Amino acid sequence: MALDANQEINQAKSEAFADQMLSILNNGALSLMISIGHKTRLFDTLSGMAPSTSEQIASAAGLNERYVREWLAAMVTGRIIEYDPSQRTYYLPGEHAAWLTRSAGVENLAFQAQYIVMLAKVQEKIFDCFSRGGGVSYASFPDFQQLMAEESTQVVDSSLLQVTIPLVPGLVESLQAGIDVADIGCGSGHALNTMAQAFPRSRFTGYDFSHEGIAAAQEEAAQLGLINAHFEVRDVSHLDITDRYDFITAFDSIHDQARPANVLKAIENALRPGGVFLMLDIRASSLLEENMKHPLGPLLYTISCNHCMTVSLADDGAGLGTMWGEQVASQMLREAGFSQVEIKHVKGDVANSYYIASKSA
Repeated sequence: MALDANQEINQAKSEAFADQMLSILNNGALSLMISIGHKTRLFDTLSGMAPSTSEQIASAAGLNERYVREWLAAMVTGRIIEYDPSQRTYYLPGEHAAWLTRSAGVENLAFQAQYIVMLAKVQEKIFDCFSRGGGVSYASFPDFQQLMAEESTQVVDSSLLQVTIPLVPGLVESLQAGIDVADIGCGSGHALNTMAQAFPRSRFTGYDFSHEGIAAAQEEAAQLGLINAHFEVRDVSHLDITDRYDFITAFDSIHDQARPANVLKAIENALRPGGVFLMLDIRASSLLEENMKHPLGPLLYTISCNHCMTVSLADDGAGLGTMWGEQVASQMLREAGFSQVEIKHVKGDVANSYYIASKSA
């Protein structure tokens, strides 16, 4: 280990850091294998099985045994799956399955491992940005729309109608009576379609710049037979709508906008007097030192550097990043013209802050 001859080294601290690095390398490798376990549905298959051999597991999953066996070895050494060497059987404990299977819903952490794989694919482009600046365009992330759609479905189905909408006082009653609603950066439109189905007297419009996302949204609306949901491909920083909506939502879509200040002002303009904007975004502080104990801190800063920040900078944008935080978000909402900004948190949700921004009546 090459060191400055004049530098004093705390050997215990150095060895502890070496252990930390080994853990990081092992866990980084496990992220790749956990992603495979999610995509192949191996975790889902194992959750319904008694202790089984690799042949039995591969057969149940309809997969190649040799690959399944090597994957199982990574899971066993990673302390994710239990192994009985005397019987050569593998077992996924229920305590682990509760965080790894699709039936876990929003608590399925195996799903999140897919983001690590996606970000790794653009590392060389990100590396170039460290020298030349700029960013990596949204088009360089072909899997992003699909991943967001899958995650959105989990979150929306478990909490949108039951938890999120009721955070705004009187909103449920207004939606039942019939109001005009917009979703900014609607992606595949599942949230808007869910609201449109639940509140048939209200009228819903979704905006997103992704043709792929809007097409998926329209297809789902057609399958559900919705006549009160409409979708448009549009750059929301140029919404150019005045006093049209009573309620506007944005689910985790503002911080990666190229021109977020313009988008927030456009939202404020689009609301009728007394209207409400509900923004769900990453729960964090704008101050690094206050994020030291954030349970997802390293993951979210990594996603920021390798996606949210860079797609904004690729369009000569602000590059707010994933961890723009509550202080900056609140300030920007007020600068956009909202007269009142309230931040709410939901018990058990460590990932999101819920901003309720009101326009003057």
